Amino acid sequence: MNTGKRQKQRKVLLMGKSGAGKSSMRSIVFSNYVAKDVRRLGATIDVEHSNIKFMGNLMLNLWDCGGQDGFVENYLTHQRTHVFGSVAVLIFVFDIESREFQADVISYSNIIRALSECSPSAKVFILIHKMDLVQARLRVQLFEERAEYIRLASEGFRDSVEFFPTSIWDQSLYKAWTQIIYYLIPNAGTIEGLLQQLAEVIDARELILYERTTCLMVTHVTRGLESQNPFTDRFERISSILKTHKQSMAKHTNLPPNIANFAEMQIKTGRFMFFITRLTENTNLAASIPPSEQIFNAARVNILLVRPRFAELDIASKPRPGIQQAFAHSADSDRDIRDRERQKERDQGGRSGFVGSGAEYEGRGKQAAAPGGEGEFEG
Repeated sequence: MNTGKRQKQRKVLLMGKSGAGKSSMRSIVFSNYVAKDVRRLGATIDVEHSNIKFMGNLMLNLWDCGGQDGFVENYLTHQRTHVFGSVAVLIFVFDIESREFQADVISYSNIIRALSECSPSAKVFILIHKMDLVQARLRVQLFEERAEYIRLASEGFRDSVEFFPTSIWDQSLYKAWTQIIYYLIPNAGTIEGLLQQLAEVIDARELILYERTTCLMVTHVTRGLESQNPFTDRFERISSILKTHKQSMAKHTNLPPNIANFAEMQIKTGRFMFFITRLTENTNLAASIPPSEQIFNAARVNILLVRPRFAELDIASKPRPGIQQAFAHSADSDRDIRDRERQKERDQGGRSGFVGSGAEYEGRGKQAAAPGGEGEFEG
């Protein structure tokens, strides 16, 4: 990415009562901790500031605010304007097993009033956390009851507040933070438009854009029968797999987890082909395509050719038109390949393959892509 561009800062408040799990989730998402290691984290003292370069020139100015009563009182009085001014997003974390839920809601209500006064256009996300501690059969009901109670205390944000059940032990944490990041990226729709054009050119069933450091999904486009994929949590699952692989690479190479990255991963089956490769300095692109070596190789080449177009994309400005010009010289040959492959699929009955469908993986490499099969890693 062009580092000469002016950075766009987004102030994000991470708040909640002490012990709710705020710092644990921040460490897992942004500092590459694993769930079993966050137990050694101590309580947050006052406010911990983190400036996180996320995509291109987008900088998250994350304020992890200690939840002890004395700190909260100070935020609401002496530091009211300083803490709650110019806020883009408030993330408030509730502990599902808190024995003082009503007191937690009162504290939240006071914070909402301060936010409404100082940053009325802010977006509020509520994470009802530690859901793994609730019996599976009771989770949905308890989550909905707590969410409705909290919504009633949200005052001016009542109609726009969004709720997510989360746990550090599954992909729900990635799902919630993916939605938060998506909101913070002002031109996510433009990125989706470019991905849609790219998907049509390379005949991809699905393209998924991931941020490289956090492994959070930025956005995706899905085409054709892939929209019927029953694995609705596949994006978060891939995030979790990528994060685990980064941690494994860091362990075996003695590199920091935020530096350890693979160049490319490939999975090939008789029903689909799938690969993840670098798109820009800060993003990886995952592609699900028909099971054809010709389409597979053409897709990899076209993604290589289109990298500069995405690299030029300023987070807060319009991209140059005509992304297809970056690989127009190969579009005609790609179309011929797709026509032949579609005819072949029709002749064979036109089966649709889904990523995550449990098919065995084919390939070779140094790392196992998933239990029950092999994948190919470069890098």
